[in-house]
Amino acid sequence: MAPLTPRLVVPIDVKKQPWEQEVPLHNRWHPDIPPVADVTQGELFRVEMVDCTGGQVRDDDSADDIKSLDFASPHYLSGPLRVVDAEGVPASPGDLLAVEICNLGPLPGDEWGYTGTFEREHGGGFLTDHFPSARKAIWYFEGIYAHSPQIPGVRFPGLTHPGIVGTAPSAELLNIWNQRERELVEAGHESLKLCQVLHQRPLASLPTSHNCLLGKMQEGTAEWEKIANEAARTIPGRENGGNCDIKNLSRGSKVYLPVFVEGANLSTGDMHFSQGDGEVSFCGAIEMSGFLELKCEIIRGGMKEYLTPIGPTPLHVNPIFEIGPVEPRFSEWLVFEGISVDESGKQHFLDASVAYKRAVLNAIEYLSRFGYSKEQVYILLSCCPCEGRISGIVDAPNAVATLAIPTAIFDQCTVT
Repeated sequence: MAPLTPRLVVPIDVKKQPWEQEVPLHNRWHPDIPPVADVTQGELFRVEMVDCTGGQVRDDDSADDIKSLDFASPHYLSGPLRVVDAEGVPASPGDLLAVEICNLGPLPGDEWGYTGTFEREHGGGFLTDHFPSARKAIWYFEGIYAHSPQIPGVRFPGLTHPGIVGTAPSAELLNIWNQRERELVEAGHESLKLCQVLHQRPLASLPTSHNCLLGKMQEGTAEWEKIANEAARTIPGRENGGNCDIKNLSRGSKVYLPVFVEGANLSTGDMHFSQGDGEVSFCGAIEMSGFLELKCEIIRGGMKEYLTPIGPTPLHVNPIFEIGPVEPRFSEWLVFEGISVDESGKQHFLDASVAYKRAVLNAIEYLSRFGYSKEQVYILLSCCPCEGRISGIVDAPNAVATLAIPTAIFDQCTVT
């Protein structure tokens, strides 16, 4: 007997705003955001998603929408989904939730996406000191391929994936997140740097009720106000998975997520048609609306059995990812190296961020010789299927990072 069509649990109408959707969306992590549906272990189900900004970015040539983007909004997530076994018993704290990605893609009729770099004041990107202004490229999809009128002469197959797959934190874990990130902001502002560039980007995005969306919870109530001011932003990846932006999590992949609350409360979003390792321009994948078809398995007691805490509590764990068998094949690559010496010539000690920055800058400088602006190359390296590596992390004083670019993405062999 042929398998049943996946059950649609979260539908999306791209003509509506995130808060107008039939099934409510959310853009924060909190244990008390109520689930919008139940899914059963072994069931094949479908989740649809808006793009990470909820439709704030338009299909046009102007980057004004990127420039004015309200940074308190992303990411809009579909869920939470309460996961139960065949007997109706929900996943429990301490379990492990195996989430298999069976199928995925853009929403039919909405086959386009965008890549951008934020304005410095709105978060910037990895190279904010070199590229402080908002930029945007629109991408159109032809089956598995993407092309952009803003970056002509480039076409490549996408390795489509969700940027965010995660479970809800417990109240204890949420408190850990908020405390450590608040301490970073309060204590680190004058001392911490990224690649020796001080305060080019926010050190963390702390809880705020501004543009907070909490699913089925009614805005304006005392309970909503309390949770909105506690709920964690979705910007970074954390112990629950979340915004890990692992480009290889495509068809056939499995994510093993720790369960911190009853039912797991699984959420997903931030769909990407394609992404380069590091997503260096920050709004840097090909962002799109999309769908996932998923199956879940509850591994009872799996956190203790499979995840080893690295930290002061049993909650300090991280997910395990099993990469699927489907990805583009490339045979020829240009590889750019970077070491932990910055643009001023200053030596840094085994700083992989500085080394990767140098590798990206070296690639930008080289490719800009072939008719592309440096801004075009920066955006391209953020979303094309390039491979980033830490090649050396022990040979003091230099960390070594590499960035490999498949030459087949260019229409003509003009880059070698």
